[in-house]
Amino acid sequence: MLGSVYDYKVSYSKYKELRKERIEKQKAAFFNQQKLIEKSEEFIEKFRYKATKSNQVQSRIKQLNKLERIEIDEEDKRQIDVSFPSAPRSGTVVFKCDDAKLGYKTVEGDKVILNKVNLTIERGEKVAFLGRNGEGKTTMIKTILNQLTPLGGSVTIGHNVEIGYYAQNQDDILQRNLTVFQTLDNIAVGDIRSKIRDILGAFLFKGDDIDKKVDVLSGGEKGRLAMAKLILKPYNLLALDEPTNHMDIISKEILKDALRKYDGTLIIVSHDRDFLDGLVDKVYEFKDGRVKEHLGGIESYLYHIREREIGLLTEQQSQTSNINKEKQIKEIEDDQSLTSSETYRNESKIARKKKKMVEKLEDEIATLDMKISDLEQIIASSSEPDKIIELSSKYDSIKKERDKLMDQWLEFSSE
Repeated sequence: MLGSVYDYKVSYSKYKELRKERIEKQKAAFFNQQKLIEKSEEFIEKFRYKATKSNQVQSRIKQLNKLERIEIDEEDKRQIDVSFPSAPRSGTVVFKCDDAKLGYKTVEGDKVILNKVNLTIERGEKVAFLGRNGEGKTTMIKTILNQLTPLGGSVTIGHNVEIGYYAQNQDDILQRNLTVFQTLDNIAVGDIRSKIRDILGAFLFKGDDIDKKVDVLSGGEKGRLAMAKLILKPYNLLALDEPTNHMDIISKEILKDALRKYDGTLIIVSHDRDFLDGLVDKVYEFKDGRVKEHLGGIESYLYHIREREIGLLTEQQSQTSNINKEKQIKEIEDDQSLTSSETYRNESKIARKKKKMVEKLEDEIATLDMKISDLEQIIASSSEPDKIIELSSKYDSIKKERDKLMDQWLEFSSE
């Protein structure tokens, strides 16, 4: 029934499947009930004035009055078909680095952030840049945008590459004096002009919101408006820096679905594992001034990191075991040997501490995942824009905390 609350103790993706099944069952039950009501009303009208049928007529009337009418839950009106324009054809190689040294020129000299970078991104690939803050992801993006010149090696932008860029800070990109609607209306061309209101609605701009000046928008609103702008123009390379910050669950699903269908090249900097899952097919890991390629999606990358962690711990345990065996064979004869043994014990102690830290972080991440899942269900079932925005703010806060823990988990796992 409308106005009811349904509790789904499952992931958001599973919730969507179950909700779809529930609505389909509601539709079937509603259709059958409508047939019953129609036949009962026909019987009543046909025999209403016939004395021999008066008891049956009254019985049917009572049945209809007592009947609990089945209602179908409204499907979210923002589940619209938003698509990026078809990408103009670019060269096979979209971006390439050969032994590149990337960073900044300062008065004190070159500040190198990334060194000996070798990577090739080809037309149509969807890749993710992952790593802790300060590891060079933004430096790479700025180099792709030609905002930074390489300090060494070579960097090549492919033929006919048109870049659509989404930055976390949109203050320098959006025009403050325009309204939300004008921001899109000024650049929209062709048939997509008729979808401007739908696109804005998908990104939480409804009613009077579309007449707001950009100058009075919050940071989250500016971010959503900037993302909506990218849908209006044909680019063949999209570079998105944390695109899901400040987005509610449904807006993220709409964006993710649009990016899945996008036929151009995609580069995403994001900590949002759920958003990246099933979207990217290659991961570049930024760590210690280097960039390492991982083929496969985000889950494959995280599995690889976990296997690497297990392998390192196993190797350390093996080393400790070998030391113990050597100690059984011969006694330590000099201080140098004693110092070596102490070093190994200290290293083993540090490894155990890091292993405990990894396990502790995994428990904390699992707890936050449950909170995120609960919030996703509440947001998905809400139809009040103000409540959605309020809950989305809480959701973003928890996601940021989870992303911070994920960074720590990656750091300790790698070590």
